[in-house]
Amino acid sequence: MNSRRDFRSHRAALFDGIEEGGVRAPAYSSREIHEHENDQAMDSLHDRVSILKRLTGDIHEEVENHNRMLDRMGNDMDASRGFLSGTVDKFKMVFETKSSRRMATMVASFIAVFLLIYYLTK
Repeated sequence: MNSRRDFRSHRAALFDGIEEGGVRAPAYSSREIHEHENDQAMDSLHDRVSILKRLTGDIHEEVENHNRMLDRMGNDMDASRGFLSGTVDKFKMVFETKSSRRMATMVASFIAVFLLIYYLTK
């Protein structure tokens, strides 16, 4: 409470020399100059803090976007892994249960398709 009273008395001292029309008669005292410099420094600091706050908000938003993108990519990779493991299981089943003649026919057909695609693209 005492500091509030001191603050008011300092503020009152600022306006003691104001005459009618808003013109101050005596020159600024060193205390008034320091207070004015402190106010400017506080305004500058406030502006910097505001800029940093906006910057950190933008960084936070960007991190959230990247996390969502990584989650989607992880889900897609899990789906691909499941699809690929199912395909590999089907190939294992085909190679284990079919006769060697069918397997040779299938390998030959894969090679023929590969060569056909190779010559068509060349």
